[in-house]
Amino acid sequence: MTDLQTSGILAKECLRTQICGEGEWPKNTVLYQPYETEQILLPDNSKCLSVKTFLKMADLEFIVEARENAEYMSPHRGKVPFIKAGQFLVADFEPIVNFAQSKGYSLSSNLDEHQKWDLRVYMALVNNVLLNAEIYVTWKHEPTYNDLTKPRYGSVYSFPLNHWATYYKRCEMLSHLDVLDWKKKSLDEVFKEVEKICESLSNFLGDKKYFFNEKPTELDALVFGHLFSIITTPLLNNRFAAIIRAYDNLVQLCVRIETEFYQSRFL
Repeated sequence: MTDLQTSGILAKECLRTQICGEGEWPKNTVLYQPYETEQILLPDNSKCLSVKTFLKMADLEFIVEARENAEYMSPHRGKVPFIKAGQFLVADFEPIVNFAQSKGYSLSSNLDEHQKWDLRVYMALVNNVLLNAEIYVTWKHEPTYNDLTKPRYGSVYSFPLNHWATYYKRCEMLSHLDVLDWKKKSLDEVFKEVEKICESLSNFLGDKKYFFNEKPTELDALVFGHLFSIITTPLLNNRFAAIIRAYDNLVQLCVRIETEFYQSRFL
């Protein structure tokens, strides 16, 4: 049986499990991601942290394994993190959340229909704005690409693969931005988009502990993953982090989640 056939069978079985809600959370679930210190880039770091935070909030056991070729191991090429849960491989935040929900683990099951609609809308905004802004700064902004992205992304590959892998990854990311009409934006326009979504998230959060009052939901995990990563990732231009720091309630949300679920304080 070929790797492609095996992947197809796993995908079908995973879909069947999601629909039927069979079984408990698999023991020895492994989350695969790139190396944090020398390799991972801002967009992937945000996604990995979002997934880890969701799993922690849902009190689901998992271990983390860093692999230099994590994105090539993924069942959906380029999508990290991914989990190996029993016989199933599931990649990216929303599919992993759906997989957990199929097992009976949800952070938003107590929300009413209006609240669930708000949750979906704001999660879509985070993915459509913050993630694309991270991709833009990482892969489109020339100084950041040359000084930070190229050496980090290519660090785990030998010459000349380090150059080719980085080149093709950049082409893929620029194509992604082009399809979504982000490629032609200026850096100022990107930061204006970030300011608008931060203002919207700040207004929605208000003075509540979490976005939906006292208990965290998938939205809190997703927002934390992106905001915390942006604030703590060294970039050539600190305006990205400065925009977020201008909204005190969003910063305090990050501090609250970091302290409660990671027993640390870096902000």
